[in-house]
Amino acid sequence: MADRLPAMQALRAFEAAARLRSFTRAAESLNLTHGAISHQIKTLEADIGVRLFERAGRGIRLTDEGERLALRVRSALVELESAVREIADQHNPRQLRVSVAPSFAARWLLPRIGRLLAAHPDLDLDVRATMAVADFQRDDDDVAIRFGGGTWPGAVAEHLFDEFYTPVCSPRLRRGRLPATPAELAGHTLLRSADELWKPWFEAAKLDWPEPVRGLVFSDASHMLQAAADGQGVALARISLLGNDVRNRVLVRLFPITVPAAFRTYLVYPPRLAQSPKLASFRQWLRDEIAAEQRNTGRTRNRTGHR
Repeated sequence: MADRLPAMQALRAFEAAARLRSFTRAAESLNLTHGAISHQIKTLEADIGVRLFERAGRGIRLTDEGERLALRVRSALVELESAVREIADQHNPRQLRVSVAPSFAARWLLPRIGRLLAAHPDLDLDVRATMAVADFQRDDDDVAIRFGGGTWPGAVAEHLFDEFYTPVCSPRLRRGRLPATPAELAGHTLLRSADELWKPWFEAAKLDWPEPVRGLVFSDASHMLQAAADGQGVALARISLLGNDVRNRVLVRLFPITVPAAFRTYLVYPPRLAQSPKLASFRQWLRDEIAAEQRNTGRTRNRTGHR
């Protein structure tokens, strides 16, 4: 074994490849090329004189020595990153790094952000719109807002609100000739967001229809709602993402029938931030905004007779 320690870049490349079981995915996660990852790992193997990976069919797997090293390297990197975060937080205790899905960022968080900054001018917010689930051991995110089942390993998850779905469209769709009954949706393009199914709503509306398999599918719900606003079809929308679009008649809710989502929206954060003042400010602001929205929704339902 060489006298010098392996370079940090090589250890990071190795840890990513070991964790993801793929040089290609490791390269994507570190914004490097496949060749760069391969070179770093070959350099590491040469430095320590041990083979860390071997071929397994069309993929790779760790050798026994690689498995042992991966555990130690991962633990060391987590400790180093924790120390860096601690120093950074002490240097800038006002900064709060928030990871949030792009659709929730665009349609719920950002329209309200002015009120947050007005209420907490001492807070520096860093909003990170991403579909990736925050890994608080590996990433430097402080807190996340996530739509899911409520269980994220190594993190605290606080329920914020339940989610419901309902069909919406532009009031100008087909020159204003909107479907008057759920059955009339048969003649319309049904817009879909990935992993958010129409079938439960069909059942609630007493429609014995299969899940749509044709038409437009969107990976991001905000894009789907924009397509609906542009008159491209009828979208099955999460009510929390409608924002002011219904009040401003950009979108209209077609029927008073709603169905609960299988998942709910949570505030997720690492246990180390449980007593953080900046997290407490953000949490309280979120809960105040949610309570105000629920009061407004209740008043609207009472006026329209919707249940």
